[in-house]
Amino acid sequence: MAAKEQQLFTAGKLAEQWGVPAGKVKKAIESLKIAPDQKKGACNYYSNETAKKIKKGI
Repeated sequence: MAAKEQQLFTAGKLAEQWGVPAGKVKKAIESLKIAPDQKKGACNYYSNETAKKIKKGI
């Protein structure tokens, strides 16, 4: 049985979903010192669980 794929989001996609500026999301990530769940090249990706932590910091 295959494992369920985890949905990942960039800071820009999270900002779009929440209706806030991307800079505000990136600032929250930096201030909370949250590490990305996955990194592809220069892009950082965050899971739903991590996104909840980021949203609390906004």
